[in-house]
Amino acid sequence: MAEIEKLDIQSMNIKQEQIDKLKTLFPEIFTEGNKIDWERLKLTLGEDIDTGKERYGMNWPGKADCYKTIQQPSIATLVPARDESIDFDTTQNLFIEGDNLEVLKLLQKSYLGKIKMIYIDPPYNTGNDFIYPDNFNENLQTYLEYTGQVDNEGRKFGTNTDTDGRYHSKWINMMHPRLFLAKNLLREDGLIFISIDDNEIHNLRALCNEIFGEENLLQQIIWKNKTGGGAKTKGWIELHEYILCYSKNSTEILDINIPYSEKTSSMYSKKDENFESRGPYATWPLDTTSMGDRPNLKYPITHNGIEIWPEKQWLWSKERTLEAQKANMLLFNQQSDGTYKVRFKGYLKDENGIVRRGKPLSILEGPYTQDGSKDFQKYFSKNLFPFPKPINLLSELFQIKTNEDSSTNDDIILDFFAGSGSTGEAIYQANLKDGGNRKFVLIQLPEPCDANSEPAKAGYTNISEISKERIRQVIKSLKKPKEETISNKKSESKQATLGLDLGENSIGWAIINKEVSQPIQSVNSLDLGFKVFKLAPSNFKVWDSNIEKTPEAVQLAMQMHTEHINEQATQEALLYEILLKSGFELVTPIEKLNIEGKAVYSVSDGQLLICLEKEITHELIKAIAESQPVRVVCLDEGFRNNDQLKTNAVQIMKSKGVVKFQTV
Repeated sequence: MAEIEKLDIQSMNIKQEQIDKLKTLFPEIFTEGNKIDWERLKLTLGEDIDTGKERYGMNWPGKADCYKTIQQPSIATLVPARDESIDFDTTQNLFIEGDNLEVLKLLQKSYLGKIKMIYIDPPYNTGNDFIYPDNFNENLQTYLEYTGQVDNEGRKFGTNTDTDGRYHSKWINMMHPRLFLAKNLLREDGLIFISIDDNEIHNLRALCNEIFGEENLLQQIIWKNKTGGGAKTKGWIELHEYILCYSKNSTEILDINIPYSEKTSSMYSKKDENFESRGPYATWPLDTTSMGDRPNLKYPITHNGIEIWPEKQWLWSKERTLEAQKANMLLFNQQSDGTYKVRFKGYLKDENGIVRRGKPLSILEGPYTQDGSKDFQKYFSKNLFPFPKPINLLSELFQIKTNEDSSTNDDIILDFFAGSGSTGEAIYQANLKDGGNRKFVLIQLPEPCDANSEPAKAGYTNISEISKERIRQVIKSLKKPKEETISNKKSESKQATLGLDLGENSIGWAIINKEVSQPIQSVNSLDLGFKVFKLAPSNFKVWDSNIEKTPEAVQLAMQMHTEHINEQATQEALLYEILLKSGFELVTPIEKLNIEGKAVYSVSDGQLLICLEKEITHELIKAIAESQPVRVVCLDEGFRNNDQLKTNAVQIMKSKGVVKFQTV
């Protein structure tokens, strides 16, 4: 009898994925039993093998367990919560409630290599931070115990105090597997930004160097987050934090830039009738003293018969300067002593009529921490969340290397320490500023609020409830003022500028904390919704290999597996678990069809057909196959006690060109 392939209901097998990569690169190192022959690998790589015991690198207690954590697949699922969502059927935004380690594992199949940018604001490990478990045996069961979904007094989540003997190691053990899995999700041209302070900046940078590669560190940004009077640390008033920026692959990051601020754009105020297509221009000194000594940039420029020499050297080569002079793009300002200063015209648009973008600077001065609190308090009467990140800070970060291709507009931004939901609001703001269509995936643990805390008094049982409510309030406020358009009013309060980088014809990043003032798009064209999913055990009963090995225990487990689908599972929950485990995004379009009187779900315009009927007929199989989908998934229960139908189903699917036919 032809066997139907079973759908794997576990998350992606990271270990096997790594082995497959090795097999693609070095097929010659694998033995007949699919094992790696290290001697052959040494021969293949020759002298590039480091066999010494002493080598530079990062090591800490628990590192081996981190890799066990990564390699252990998840058998959980994400259950839709329609009643907590907005525009569930149409939105492309996701909010996932659950332990981010388990969720990141579950997203590996569906979002591998699809995330354009990641921003996270993880615990800073200041001594009383909430910390995730660092024992590789602690997984979904631990999460269920912690959130009170199963009865067990042994909660493993807690705080990491500075008196702990493995204070730094526990934090690193928490971060390592999450960053490893996050890197897998990034596109080749993707970026990750991580907020951190002095407590763990040294360990975080070393950890990221190991995971992403030191060559992919783009910048350790210094963020001046206070105006003054900050906490005194060992005699110093501390006014800053850091934002680390790494790329997935630095060779794919050809240019880092950001839209000009309103202040920078306003500097381009002069008109040039000869170059109207390039918009207004500003002028900048052609000579520079800030660059390293370049002899080829020391030459005279002749004007009115006078040779003009730079104080040190010119910005441009002689050929480029002569071309600019010929095109009337140089200005010669005569000084009182008869000498000339040379300035060049910098146009707002390039030769193709595209508005220029500036270069980000490595020091950000503002917006400040208190601005983040003000942002949050627009929607909540009390400060229910400590020190949320300022919206304008995140909005500016999200405009770097996203929304570059207006023809696709499919950039996804992930935040797996979502906190108060600042990332969601910042993405809405970034889209309003530049007409983008960025989408978000937010992940937040439902960390319980202490019974005596302000959030609990306000009616919030956990942090994720605050996150979701904030996004709902943001959506409500965006829809409320003017349904058609957002006002282009300028804010009177300017919060901070970062200065200008007057390199060769480039203007620096300047953050002006104003209301939306760039090209505005209609609120109605924005995706003002989000789908909520919650981490839960699989809807399909999975054999527990850890059960007690006694006849009674095994017999009881076998009885429980007579029905392998959870009795409480809804059809929609089953549908989304199959979607997730089949490698489709959670926002993939789904259409419910009626085929031979049975419900069949068409995923992504018929690429995948899912039938959840418990009574499958020959006519149904034939009709499904004749629609010629790429893949088909049915419930195994639908073929109960009908081996002949199973055999026929395999042959029918094969004859109609169905690439993969699976049951679950």
